[in-house]
Amino acid sequence: MKILICNDDGYQAPGIVALYDALKGIADVEVIAPQRNNSAKSNALTLHEPLYVEQANNGFRYVTGTPADCVHIALKGLLNYKPDLVVSGINNGANLGDDTIYSGTVGAAMEAYLFGIPAIAFSQVKKGWAHLDAAALKARDVVQQVMQQIENKTQAFEPCLLNVNIPNLPYADIQPMQVCRLGTRHTSENVITQTSPFGRTMYWIAGSGPAKDGSVGTDFHAIANGHVSVTPLNTDLSHHSKLPDWQRILQN
Repeated sequence: MKILICNDDGYQAPGIVALYDALKGIADVEVIAPQRNNSAKSNALTLHEPLYVEQANNGFRYVTGTPADCVHIALKGLLNYKPDLVVSGINNGANLGDDTIYSGTVGAAMEAYLFGIPAIAFSQVKKGWAHLDAAALKARDVVQQVMQQIENKTQAFEPCLLNVNIPNLPYADIQPMQVCRLGTRHTSENVITQTSPFGRTMYWIAGSGPAKDGSVGTDFHAIANGHVSVTPLNTDLSHHSKLPDWQRILQN
């Protein structure tokens, strides 16, 4: 099995190093990741400037672009093979509910999914990398299960796009995986304003709001109870239940 690893925190982030170390013993693993932190870049591609690729001393390759750039040029230019699986992460912080729309970690995995390759996005719930070794082992557990499905050519996994959040706990304390839907968050906090040394007003995007829908069955509820949340994602943004309403409105 050949696995491509990417992330959005940059090729030097502890999360991607831990993920590589955990997976290199079970597959042929290659890392192509952003040069620097690209959090909240979602599916953005760089179209108006060139991208450059360099190789670090540890063998990782890094790209002067977004997470989706990394996967795109890996699949359409850098690699002379098609990976069996693309894995993104481990992200420094949760990607729950609405976060998946903004997440560069999810964006990298989604880029692979758009090319028909199974993909998994991994995140640790709390920032700071506490119990990262345990998260990497749990990520390996998930990858091994998905690899087994790929090898068995189980139709449900050809391809898949999974969003996985792992609590910051010792391995033995992490509760079993729960397959769940995305929850939702409240509106984000107000922007932070400051005055620059030149007298101009600066605006900083503030943090995400708390969970709005963290009920049973959501990813928020799963991680709050120590479980690993696993949410299958899709790229179809159509609001199917509203199609008849808008057909009626716009045809009058």
